[in-house]
Amino acid sequence: MRSARRASPPASVSRSTGRQERPPGPCTSQRGAGADPRGPRAAARKCSRPVLAGRCVRAACAAAWAMGRRSRGRRLPQQQQQQRPGSAEDGAEGGGKRNETGWEGGYPEIVKENKLFEHYYQELKIVPEGEWEQFMEALREPLPATLRITGYKSHAKEILHCLKNKYFKELEDLEVDGQKVEVPQPLSWYPEELAWHTNLSRKILRKSPQLEKFHQFLVSETESGNISRQEAVSMIPPLLLNAQPHHKILDMCAAPGSKTTQLIEMLHADMTVPFPEGFVIANDVDNKRCYLLVHQAKRLSSPCIMVVNHDAACLPRLQMDVNGRKEVLFYDRILCDVPCSGDGTMRKNIDVWKKWTTLNSLQLHGLQLRIATRGAEQLVEGGRMVYSTCSLNPIEDEAVIASLLEKSEGALELADVSSELPGLKWMPGLTQWKVMTRDGQWFPAWDDVPQGRHTQIRPTMFPPKDPESLQAMHLERCLRILPHHQNTGGFFVAVLVKKSPMPWNRRPPKPQGEPADRRGPVQPSPEDPTAQSPPDPAVLGSKPDAVMSDAEAVERAEGLENDGSKRDGVCGPPPSKKMKLFGFKEDPFVFIPEDDPLFPPIQKFYALDPSFPKMNLLTRTTEGKKRQLYMVSKELRNVLLNNSERMKVINTGIKVWCRNNSGEEFDCAFRLAQEGIYTLYPFINSRIITVSIEDVKILLTQENPFFRKLSSETYNQAKDMAKGSVVLKYEPDPTKPDTLQCPIVLCGWRGKASIRTFVPKNERLHYLRMMGLEVLAEKKKKEGAVATNENAASPGAPGDEVGAEQEAEQPASLELPMAGDPASDPAEVPMGSDPAEVPTGSDPARDPAEVPTGSDLVEAGPPR
Repeated sequence: MRSARRASPPASVSRSTGRQERPPGPCTSQRGAGADPRGPRAAARKCSRPVLAGRCVRAACAAAWAMGRRSRGRRLPQQQQQQRPGSAEDGAEGGGKRNETGWEGGYPEIVKENKLFEHYYQELKIVPEGEWEQFMEALREPLPATLRITGYKSHAKEILHCLKNKYFKELEDLEVDGQKVEVPQPLSWYPEELAWHTNLSRKILRKSPQLEKFHQFLVSETESGNISRQEAVSMIPPLLLNAQPHHKILDMCAAPGSKTTQLIEMLHADMTVPFPEGFVIANDVDNKRCYLLVHQAKRLSSPCIMVVNHDAACLPRLQMDVNGRKEVLFYDRILCDVPCSGDGTMRKNIDVWKKWTTLNSLQLHGLQLRIATRGAEQLVEGGRMVYSTCSLNPIEDEAVIASLLEKSEGALELADVSSELPGLKWMPGLTQWKVMTRDGQWFPAWDDVPQGRHTQIRPTMFPPKDPESLQAMHLERCLRILPHHQNTGGFFVAVLVKKSPMPWNRRPPKPQGEPADRRGPVQPSPEDPTAQSPPDPAVLGSKPDAVMSDAEAVERAEGLENDGSKRDGVCGPPPSKKMKLFGFKEDPFVFIPEDDPLFPPIQKFYALDPSFPKMNLLTRTTEGKKRQLYMVSKELRNVLLNNSERMKVINTGIKVWCRNNSGEEFDCAFRLAQEGIYTLYPFINSRIITVSIEDVKILLTQENPFFRKLSSETYNQAKDMAKGSVVLKYEPDPTKPDTLQCPIVLCGWRGKASIRTFVPKNERLHYLRMMGLEVLAEKKKKEGAVATNENAASPGAPGDEVGAEQEAEQPASLELPMAGDPASDPAEVPMGSDPAEVPTGSDPARDPAEVPTGSDLVEAGPPR
């Protein structure tokens, strides 16, 4: 019996090709059917997928129809395209101009007006009388560009000298798009002229050909960690934190990391100390933004930074080992830059103009209060916490501070910081404010809020009722930065000092004569108003006749690890469960044992000082060969070892050594890494070559310069040294003030007859600029090629040894090959080898026969 077959539709003749084609059935794709005004059959005709049972496959119908529409648009004559509907010149009215690809572009420009915003802040009176128009005009202007020079690096003064005497002078009398460029000016309140601002926006800096040199300088120096492009008001919280090198610092909401880098700078205020006693733990709840934070922190090459990924409102309590006993980690300084509605950023985030509503602040208030409360719990007595937002709304600002002060019952107080940043203009905090809903309804007090609004509006959003309590809070000590006062963004800062433990960490004194180890947990009284506070396990144990400290309050809550029962061999309670780590799981952090055979060859090869903290070395693998060695400070090692199951660590430590595949023949399998050379150098007593300023120029501008190209002093040091990794050190000569006056330490490789430097490109360009070499990036096919112009009158330029004839023959610009770090430039490593390793016989630095000849290598200095 023959199977039934559906009748096929009759064939038709195509108008375009003249061939017979079978029309498919109706398209099942709603998008495809609705996209073509001629109906679903016309949309399906464009689909190149097979037709089954007279019906089009659903996928790609709409995309195929759109492609056909674009191709028809390209084929149409220009006159017909102009007559097509929807091709109006004004993008706001007719969909925008049709570009050469057929897409309809153009977007309506955002109108910088929001009546609800103006009504709200005028009613709250955050702006002084008579200044409202200036306030709104400033918000509508683009935010000026600001930059900050990294203050702890020894060459900060050289960068400042280069900026003031070269790049800023070139901006004088310069006009861009008919607008005169304002010469950058230092921020009056930032110390030592290390922060500058100009009226140039980021868009102008990127697009203007006249500013290309200045823009390249900013990009390169930013990548090398010497300059940070950061909003001016964002620099205020770290300054008010007043961090010292011995402080334990927590940055609760750290990403993207501009404030974190300031804190790292403060730890390394003394460059002669490679390992400060303090450290920075930078946290962010967003896993992806944590890696942006790692990128920012890596630029400063500090062994004292750890990036973790947790919810700031419930950060885990960490422990440290102190003299063989585990103690709770409390922080000396905490930066609490909480998520906010961001209406102070209208000048750079123009979307806020159309999206602003009071509902944003009402929804964020609870989260902000929880984060601030958790920060206060982890602050040590006498410590300082800075609470900041980029919002002007008192619901996110004063309301959070007032609620936190009220629930602390005197444990916290606002610090008076009015004299700490002279030159900064700010407005005192508000003491009275009201709450407004998104539809414009006002509520002066909590009692006025109807029952139906209680889920949206909370009592903590209103100022305290008691006038005496309100006065004792000193809310006027808060700082509100208004945009029109100093041409900045809007900002709010409050500095809190902890005087005693938080109320829920206290307990009454123990009864006289009762041993502490026989007491049970103290149950809070039902009448106690703090019983509703979040219970903390730290309520056990106390001193006689005194309120216990935070550290004693949580001593027993961690399992009584140091209890006598444990010392007697009695099994304690079962260990707590491992924390669930959501998101990408990082490689482990494995510290190298003291008896590991990996380290003695390294110690012997580099003649490391006996004081070198080898116990702080770690790797990121538990199997196979250890390819890279990292180093952290002693304090961060303590934190890692005692909290491996409590926290999710994204990154920590700096790379100090990289494995070399063929390093065994040089008595050491690891070469030095430029990232950690400034940390390692104080402990290295061998493999050091002292070089001159002219030698540094040659080493940084040539791939593998032969010994004979270097000075005689450098040549004598290098020829008597065995092959392998070396340190190239330049010491400034104080008797020659016209030369570079900051020390330079470079990693290199001593080959058979040449020396090669392992320095990343941006760091290489930085050193060349400091020596008076102008570096201009050229768009060459050959990757890494740059053109340099040497200014003979600039500091550090060798002009004494060049004769008149040589000077006339020297070209104005030289194409100099840039030797990058092999870990980042795979073109410099032979195929089949590890980019982080230098195999035998393949590195030109060790085999002069493989050095290219001809015009690829051009001398940067005079011939010797």
